[in-house]
Amino acid sequence: MAARSNSSVKQLAESPNLSSIPSNYIYHSDPAETDLQASIPVIDLSLLTSHNPHHKAKAIHDLDQACQHWGFFILVNHGMPEELTQGMLEAAAEFFNLSEADKPDFNPENVLSPIRYGTSFNAATDHVFCWRDFLKVFVHPHFACPHKPQSLRGLLPEYCERSRDVVAKLLKAISESLGLEETEMEKALEMTSSLQIFVANYYPRCPNPEAAMGILPHSDHGLFTLLIQNGVGGLQIQHHQRWFNVNPPPNSILVNTGDHLEIYSNGKYKSVLHRAIVNNKTARISIATANGPSLDAVVAPACRLVQGEGGGVVAAYAAMKYKDYLLEQQSGQLDGKTMLKRVRIQD
Repeated sequence: MAARSNSSVKQLAESPNLSSIPSNYIYHSDPAETDLQASIPVIDLSLLTSHNPHHKAKAIHDLDQACQHWGFFILVNHGMPEELTQGMLEAAAEFFNLSEADKPDFNPENVLSPIRYGTSFNAATDHVFCWRDFLKVFVHPHFACPHKPQSLRGLLPEYCERSRDVVAKLLKAISESLGLEETEMEKALEMTSSLQIFVANYYPRCPNPEAAMGILPHSDHGLFTLLIQNGVGGLQIQHHQRWFNVNPPPNSILVNTGDHLEIYSNGKYKSVLHRAIVNNKTARISIATANGPSLDAVVAPACRLVQGEGGGVVAAYAAMKYKDYLLEQQSGQLDGKTMLKRVRIQD
């Protein structure tokens, strides 16, 4: 049974008498891998902006350690109203439950289309299909949104604006932790016209969850990705070559560092490999908000972090326009940190 690239996995999962997944959804993972629990770092955003110098310094240190050693953290006291995040998850569910006729055109080839609805990662090139449907919407610097459902149109502007505010606070703290001026990173990466992409993911129940993968191991482009989910687990991150389950507390936001934070920090901070697994009981919905530089920004290690050939510290990554990086990464197959390796300067 072959899956078509122009049909959703939701439709496939709801097919009558589906007892096993098609062969092109079968992902051969390492049988020795073990799903482990981990104590993910917790960052209190309110302390990063505290007027108490000791509290702020401690929070910046904790953020620095989380980005260096995990590339991932749980954000609490972030200021995002719980009714807003829950409303967004409900609106995402409403979108995926629309009839196909009410959804945007399926799987457009242009990865820079402001609104994309599709399946897997890149159904045109994927050899193994992911057990996932998605909606990707460019929401900044120019705002787009599907016409339906109305609940999504009503909540998305506020959710994205508040998300950008969270990222702005994180970037100021990161600038300080790198020994830079508080707004240096914001200016260098042209964050006033930053690219923000809203991604809603739908992972249906799967009859063979041990054989499928919701999304293959990968790192994210950009600086920080913020993620919320509907209470159904499935996210795993790689730490010391082992996969760990991530089970966040209620009303927290999961944050992972992206490739361009690794590049800008000259490798001090690492983007993290992560993936999504599926289950045979409950559909999982997650909302990831990717936050990157301006599409036209040329991203390279911060000038003050490198000292040239004679200074002992040289750039570990080649400069590349963010738009070009994004196009190349999103147009191919999902494959770990392959794109980041292309811009890394070998010794």
